[in-house]
Amino acid sequence: MMSRYEHVKRDLRKAPQTWLITGVAGFIGSNLLETLLTLDQRVVGLDNFTTGHRHNLAEVQRLVGSAQWDNFHLIEGDLRHLGDCQRACAGVDHVLHQAALGSVPRSLLDPIATNDTNINGFLNLLVAAREARVRSFTYASSSSVYGDHPALPKAETNIGKPLSPYAVTKYVNELYAGVFANNFQFKTIGLRYFNVFGARQDPNGAYAAVIPKWAKALLNDEPVFINGDGETSRDFCYVANAVQANLLAACATDDAKNQVYNVAVGGRTTLTDLFSAMREVLTSNGVNPNVKLNYREQRAGDIRHSQAEINKARQLLGYQPTHDLLKGLIAAMPWYVANQHFLESP
Repeated sequence: MMSRYEHVKRDLRKAPQTWLITGVAGFIGSNLLETLLTLDQRVVGLDNFTTGHRHNLAEVQRLVGSAQWDNFHLIEGDLRHLGDCQRACAGVDHVLHQAALGSVPRSLLDPIATNDTNINGFLNLLVAAREARVRSFTYASSSSVYGDHPALPKAETNIGKPLSPYAVTKYVNELYAGVFANNFQFKTIGLRYFNVFGARQDPNGAYAAVIPKWAKALLNDEPVFINGDGETSRDFCYVANAVQANLLAACATDDAKNQVYNVAVGGRTTLTDLFSAMREVLTSNGVNPNVKLNYREQRAGDIRHSQAEINKARQLLGYQPTHDLLKGLIAAMPWYVANQHFLESP
């Protein structure tokens, strides 16, 4: 039987539409761009290249070919400028809002910049999208909104106190979406991402996520550091699952809108086990890293354990994750091996 996602992709191929991806040069944004272009969709991308990279767009261009690349239009602009958001939303059917200043540690060091992009920018885009009468508005929230709530797995109805400015901004996004639904009948869907990883995720810089950072270290025989005792656990989600959730959300029926959904696999992996799995997958790719774990203090603002309940997304969106952690690592690691020249560049 064909999955809901396969139905959506089939229908999109039959009737191309126009999509806006904010943060299009970033990790998740460029993966969304690649998928939509291969489905012969028209895509507008908005990016100020604060955290996104032009080489991500160049890679997508190379992968999809010139004919499909001609369906892409890049706007270099900033969410913090309402005019840029209005220009990007003009004539758009669907908004996939991925742009943000991510990272818990970054938000603790510079909460003002995080607030300005993630809250003021989000509000600008909401206003512009409502004015443009877009058909759907899907935005990236975060598992960080669960804060100090101790229950596992994390269900959408149970959240605690935020533990970082970044978490506050993502929760405020959800509140603003609710206000626009109640007062303007503007329908949205929020996706609470859980530790998304995959090709084109930046391994460089102080705020890199754990999987690309460790891939770089393992490939270059550099030290690998674990914050805490290694028993911190996460629900690691391969990027193809996040792409699927975005397209399902954009094409969802009205009864599934004005909701937030967990985007994950429902698994739970400790950092120690993650390290072992990454070494195993690298070995199968012909790389034998001679690297040991180094332990250091737990990082401020981090939660101890994270695991998603994904039944709501299954039932209302038809979400069916295709990759668990190991399958995702097997799919992603060849990209890191093939891009060692990139990994060596700070």
